Amino acid sequence: MYIIKTVFRFICVATILAGCSTTGNRWYSEYDKSNVSAPSQLQYGTFMSGMYGTDDSAHNIAVLLPTSGEYGDIGRAIVPGIEAAIMRFGTDGTKVTFYDTGTGDVTQTIQSAVASNPGVIIGPLFAENAKILRDIKPSDMPALSFTSDISAVGDGVFSMSLLPTNSIESVLQEIRARGGERFIIIAPDSASGHTMAGAAKSINGMYNIRNVGVFYYSPRDTESIKSTAMSAAMYTARNAANTRAKEILSDILTRERLSGSERTNMTKQLENINRTDTLGKLPYDSVLFLGGGDDTKSVVSFLRYYGLGTRDAQFYGTPQWGESDISSDMAMTGAVFATLPDIPSEFTAMYTDATGTDAPRMAAIGYDTAILAMGATHANNNIVPYLMNPSGYIGINGLFRLRPNGSNERALQMVQINGDGTTTTLKEPVTSFMTPIYNTATNYITPAEPMALVGDGVNPMDYIKIPERFMGKYMAKTYGTNHNVSDKTTENTLPTVTVLPTNNSEFSITAENYAPVPLESVSRKYIDSVEISN
Repeated sequence: MYIIKTVFRFICVATILAGCSTTGNRWYSEYDKSNVSAPSQLQYGTFMSGMYGTDDSAHNIAVLLPTSGEYGDIGRAIVPGIEAAIMRFGTDGTKVTFYDTGTGDVTQTIQSAVASNPGVIIGPLFAENAKILRDIKPSDMPALSFTSDISAVGDGVFSMSLLPTNSIESVLQEIRARGGERFIIIAPDSASGHTMAGAAKSINGMYNIRNVGVFYYSPRDTESIKSTAMSAAMYTARNAANTRAKEILSDILTRERLSGSERTNMTKQLENINRTDTLGKLPYDSVLFLGGGDDTKSVVSFLRYYGLGTRDAQFYGTPQWGESDISSDMAMTGAVFATLPDIPSEFTAMYTDATGTDAPRMAAIGYDTAILAMGATHANNNIVPYLMNPSGYIGINGLFRLRPNGSNERALQMVQINGDGTTTTLKEPVTSFMTPIYNTATNYITPAEPMALVGDGVNPMDYIKIPERFMGKYMAKTYGTNHNVSDKTTENTLPTVTVLPTNNSEFSITAENYAPVPLESVSRKYIDSVEISN
């Protein structure tokens, strides 16, 4: 029989806390990444096999989650997933104590959890709490947190959530596989939005894909989203190019003498251009959206208004789309996003029966986390090879493994939106780590700053065809040109002057004080300059 005890009060055990000293970072020293083989099936309770120990004495697990306060609904949604795992796999000695981090003094609550000397801690949910836990707990006490902030983990605190680098790299792999070469980022103006954009900018070069713009919008702010879409669609420049093209065609049709075929051709061009407000190709072929489904739908709606649709660029998204009804939006038809495998129907049915609500992804991750935690309490002195098994585990959220720095790797699938509420799986998630999934290390990510669209602009003359005899008379400038340093080839800032020997007196130097300098007096000291002695 398992025991679940909910604790909402602070319990001070000063003598235990006094003994909480760091015993060395065993998470690196004992990690062995060799011998990667088939992963273990986590949902079958692999820890019960005796592989890592069979001590059935009391196995204490402390759970740090907000079950009250502003974010109590998130914590309460995760709790049933944890309880379901304990009911299924808990042994007679399993003891789980819940600590509420939603109200009161969070630091004291975390101290209380650590003082109970658990074999494993599950949680906390937020990065700031994970950092507090990391500072308080002994280094060799493992904690399986739900934060996706890589700066908050390490020293025995691990993340069980999907990390930005995993989803971003999966999407960039897909962009490259589809022939994409240039992409822009459209993200919410938030800490997570800037971090995910930073991840994309740090990874894209590895796949030979170029980022040519970063645009931020205020979440759920219609005016901000509209303005961002207008900039990302390069509407001002493309509209000006469209207007100028119409002017040129109209002027030629009304002022110039044309043959019948010329007039027909130019009239048809003008009719086609009149059907839209914009003209010209965009300097990118892909758009990476880093916001949730609702905001993304709003952004896409305005992008279409400003002349940018799925025919102009391929749309890509992250697992955040999976938590919305974006697949029902016709404007998103053909868009592709990375996501974790579908939650098994067995778990969703159990969760719905117990709570009356649909199972959120975090509840499923809580389920896998609890099974992994129970295994760790049975691992005895083999907790490092158990938690950081290089072959990883397959849970109800698919394949994953933990790394010494507290990060994780999760296998993702790629799906395409059909526009009718359904999706089509384009690429199944891999089922082992025998071939590396990702090529980038998960380290601290530098948030990305906004970046104006980089490109050669739009010249109307490239998109209309006029009789050659009018080419010098009717001209247009290029609209929307923008280059940064990385776009330019190496150029001399000063004009290059070439002096050639000549016998033509017209080009002779006749200054009175001029005297040729013997070749021997030219210093060869410098590579990038020439020093001449007088």
